[in-house]
Amino acid sequence: MMERPAPASDEKVQALGSHNPKRRIPGVSEGPSFRWTDLTVYLGFLLVFAFFALTVGDKGFLTAQNATSIVTQVTPIALMAFGAVFVLTAGEIDLSIGSVVAMSALFTALGLRHYGLLPGIAFGLLTGVCAGLLNGLLTVGLRVPSFLVTLGTMQLFTGIAQISTQLQDVPITNETYSSLFGSGMIGPLSDTVIWLVVGFIVAHIVFRDLAFGWRVMATGSNRASARALGINTNRVRVAVMVISSCTAALAGMIYAGEVQGAVYTLGSSDLLTVLAGVVIGGTSLFGGSGSMFGALVGSILMTMIVNGLVLMGATVQQQIVVQGIIIVVAVAVSQRQPAD
Repeated sequence: MMERPAPASDEKVQALGSHNPKRRIPGVSEGPSFRWTDLTVYLGFLLVFAFFALTVGDKGFLTAQNATSIVTQVTPIALMAFGAVFVLTAGEIDLSIGSVVAMSALFTALGLRHYGLLPGIAFGLLTGVCAGLLNGLLTVGLRVPSFLVTLGTMQLFTGIAQISTQLQDVPITNETYSSLFGSGMIGPLSDTVIWLVVGFIVAHIVFRDLAFGWRVMATGSNRASARALGINTNRVRVAVMVISSCTAALAGMIYAGEVQGAVYTLGSSDLLTVLAGVVIGGTSLFGGSGSMFGALVGSILMTMIVNGLVLMGATVQQQIVVQGIIIVVAVAVSQRQPAD
């Protein structure tokens, strides 16, 4: 008969239960170590800000109103970026977030129309949970790369969003909802600022200070070693997919609150911007390490680029070209692997 594997040692068990993600475990990443290339996003932010300040500063780039506009635009992108950090750090990828944005916004709007405020909010959040569970369970259960799974569910969710309303816009007339998600003020601050700050604090604490964040890094760094230490890597992989879809759902709900309505095209162009901000911010495409603060700065950088190009009078096509060039250069610098 085959021998059963020996139980984990006391030291390993204590490490798994620890809330300190920096405890050293052989074969498992301790988290990102400092590299000079990690400064790419911060240097890029300063250079881009200086460029637009000099070229379009007199066109309103440096005004408080424009700064507020950038924060409003970046909030949904940054929330999705926080979810993407978990996914990429675990060694997975989620291509369906843009479709989840539209689907959750539409289901929220339909819930508000037919059932009221709380059911509408619940519909939006449950949309994210169900989408994430589907992505995670298909990835784990079928043993298919998450890239292929989410490529398929991206089309599935897009189709569901279009069919659910027959390609029609769904207006939102509930003023309480709009004031909570994107259009209200809490004291002197827009509620989008509150969503951004709260989202960052929660994501940073979970990722850096709780045991779950350590398990995510361990899973992405060396899945076999993580399993040997007793980590349920399949559960972690499903969990990060749920987190990603829930942040996308929340982004869709904020979009819907800002424009006071939902349409199936919401979020259709966000995937590249989100992934670019995350990767430029220092999260590894190969798993094992990530940075919430870097994702935040990267998201602001990508949003600021679009904002500055609009003020310069650039066409949509020109904006896409410039964004593409910046992404390729930044990724080549920050994600380049050492030679064999």
